[in-house]
Amino acid sequence: MSDKTVLITGCSSGIGRATAESFLEDSWTVYATSRDEDDITDLRELGCVTAPLDVTEQADVNQVVDRIDAEEGGVDCLVNNAGYGQYGPIEDVTADRLQRQFEVNVYGPHRVTRAVLPNMRRQESGTIVNVSSIYGQLSTPGAGPYAGSKHALEAMSDALRAEVDGLGIDVVVVVPGAVDTKFTARAEREIDSLEGTREYEWVYDAFEDTTVTTSSLPFASDPTAVATTIHDAACMSDPDPRYPVGTFTRYALRTRFLPDRLQDLGFRVVRKLF
Repeated sequence: MSDKTVLITGCSSGIGRATAESFLEDSWTVYATSRDEDDITDLRELGCVTAPLDVTEQADVNQVVDRIDAEEGGVDCLVNNAGYGQYGPIEDVTADRLQRQFEVNVYGPHRVTRAVLPNMRRQESGTIVNVSSIYGQLSTPGAGPYAGSKHALEAMSDALRAEVDGLGIDVVVVVPGAVDTKFTARAEREIDSLEGTREYEWVYDAFEDTTVTTSSLPFASDPTAVATTIHDAACMSDPDPRYPVGTFTRYALRTRFLPDRLQDLGFRVVRKLF
């Protein structure tokens, strides 16, 4: 039986919910959070401690972390999972939308990480797991805002891992590809609400028709596979810096080593198809 405590953001569905269940099955004390606590009532009934947490609100972050410090003595593992995808051509995505994307996907994890680090340093132990995406290392037309946020998250994870080296704290990036969750539905709503520029119709058509960013791919991972990876990384004494989830993800990430001009040629081919 574990006597450790995990704080997980974004538990209303998908990866966050599956992660809460995975840690709970291993007898961790699980603080499952969501912007709307009503969305995770069933997790509380399963045995999780639930709390409302909007990662864009510093007051929410402080309240939850202070509560855990008081009740459990600190956070042993932080899982920064909360996030969403803002897709669309760069010209069509307004600065306000881009700022919101970074508020949730970059500044949110930064806020929660800063809140848990002081106690982790004092206890000289802890694991921070940042849930990224295949877009954290790749970018495609129409995915710039989301990919930019995940690139930033991965860059900060790399910096933090080196900064806390020797302090007993591990920093891990988990990299899912396509996952069978509600993520795609929100991404579609975000791109559908844009005022599309005619010259980028091929980008919108490609997003609508392709299954690369959807959960309908036959090789899409189940959220439990990602959750298991997160849980296992938290339990390791010396976890790897990164864990791609799924065979497709591991192979797709290799395309980042292709010459830039060859990648551009591939996108030209896609443009002609649409």
